Formats: sequence, structure tokens, C-alpha cells
Amino acid sequence: MVLHSAALLAYRWEGAEPLVFLGHMGGPFWARKDAGAWSIPKGVYEPTSEDPATAARREFAEEVGVPWAGPLEFLGEFRQPSGKVLAVFVGEAPASLAFVASNEFELEWPRGSGQLRSFPEVDRAEWFTLSEAREKVAKGQVPVLDAFAEGFERPSDHAAE
Repeated sequence: MVLHSAALLAYRWEGAEPLVFLGHMGGPFWARKDAGAWSIPKGVYEPTSEDPATAARREFAEEVGVPWAGPLEFLGEFRQPSGKVLAVFVGEAPASLAFVASNEFELEWPRGSGQLRSFPEVDRAEWFTLSEAREKVAKGQVPVLDAFAEGFERPSDHAAE
């Protein structure tokens, strides 16, 4: 069975360059990692019963703590190394978009201790240039950034002065 996830890649323009908003994966495994430890806010959805854009909005709100009210454009579907299919939507965000809080998951930690602890799915989120984002994001999501870079040009009404 193929799992499906929906993602929302928020972006904004700084001069002539787009910035993208990524979340750092939470939990003890990712705590001291940077390269490859960031992700586009995303989560699993059931394609037979939920619209992927609705799922992308829900997952963004859960992982960033801010509801997404603006329009979205479908970027495409991307097969991840795990086999999961990632439906990605993009939306232009205000410069004021900032991380608030994330939902949590439970994990036995330390491993083998029998103690369940709660950790945030995302422990922080930040804006990155595309070149920075390619270094930070999980390897399977680099094609998403490449497709974004190829498909979105700065609109003339946002041209740098």
C-alpha cells in the first residue's frame, strides 16, 4: 500500500530571490542535526476521502501553529525514497510568517526505558534561500525545491526596486 502525504511549501520574495519556509524535525533523533533535518510541513492523508490541498493546510497548521488562509497552487507529486507519494502545494506567505508551535508525538525515550515522552513534530521553522534550503532539507525533498525553482518566477508586481 502506498502512503500519501500532502505538503505546503510557503514562500516569499526577498529582492529577486524566493525564500522558502522549512521546519526542523523534532525529537531526539534530529535534535543535534542540521543538514538533512529540515522538511516542508507535511503529513499523511487518505486520497480516497480527503482533498490533498485541505490536508496540506491542516498539516501546515499542525506543524507550524499558524493556519493557512491564502491561495495555494499545486506544484506536483513527488515520490519519496520511502515510496510515499508527496502532493506539494505552494503559497506566497507574508514576511511576518513565523513558527508558533507544533503538534506532538509520543516516543519511548530513552529507547528501551519503557518511558513514553512527548516531542514536537517540528521544533522550529525558518526562512531559507533555495540554495540554503537544498542543504538543509531531507534529501528526498530536494526535487520539490528544484521544481519550485523552475516553475515560479517573481511576478512583475513584486519586482525589486
